Amino acid sequence: MKRYLIFLIVCSPAFLYSQECCLKNAHSHNDYKHRQPLSDALSFKFKSIEADVFLVNGHVLVSHIYPIFKRKKLEELYLKPLLDSCKKHNGKVYADCKESLILLIDIKSDAEKTYTELKKIFGKYRSILSTYENGIMIERGVTIILSGNKPFEQLQRDSTRYAFIDQNLLSIQQEKNNSIYLMASTKYSNIIRWKGAGELPIVEKEKLNILVNSAHRQGKTVRLWASPENKKVWQELLDCGVDLINTDDLQTLSDFLIKKK
Repeated sequence: MKRYLIFLIVCSPAFLYSQECCLKNAHSHNDYKHRQPLSDALSFKFKSIEADVFLVNGHVLVSHIYPIFKRKKLEELYLKPLLDSCKKHNGKVYADCKESLILLIDIKSDAEKTYTELKKIFGKYRSILSTYENGIMIERGVTIILSGNKPFEQLQRDSTRYAFIDQNLLSIQQEKNNSIYLMASTKYSNIIRWKGAGELPIVEKEKLNILVNSAHRQGKTVRLWASPENKKVWQELLDCGVDLINTDDLQTLSDFLIKKK
């Protein structure tokens, strides 16, 4: 009697999903604080990654507070590795995902001066950056969105730009220049006080739905920052159409989103 040896490869849900696409609802808040900035978020295949920056002596540095001792450059920490990844994957950050990765840059220093330096940096990476030129947006491997201190007037003057702006979600119905905005965000507590106990109050849910629907009609991605790290909250946000879930806990959010698939 012949005997056959059968090898079974058991894959975890995370592995199976990672082979499919990126986690389109996942946003890595304050990404630079993780043990391995950028690399950790990419390993979980997050759709969106956030970095706070300061302009210090002509250098754009990544930090949550004004950097005195640690001086990590935005270019070295994020743009160069993303360029390398795009070169490996035919212009995209992830080999098996055609979507553009969002790099949200939160400007903590002077908006105009910081953006002036950022423009010089962006120009060196234009081959992988989504661009707006002559009224047309061309999506590439990385889409940069500026938040915090926002250089509105400078971007509006640029005939060609490699960055867009994160709009205030609360003013979604008042803003007119939509070409400059790709995302609309606000602090979670500006809309919702609910922390996940009991049910989400109907009034708060309706307010969120109105804002999300308005943003989506304009083609904008919606994000609420400083939301509770709570699975019940995450589920309600997704049910209301919020596109990006803000988290500092990459593993837990990754597991949560994968289980929903």
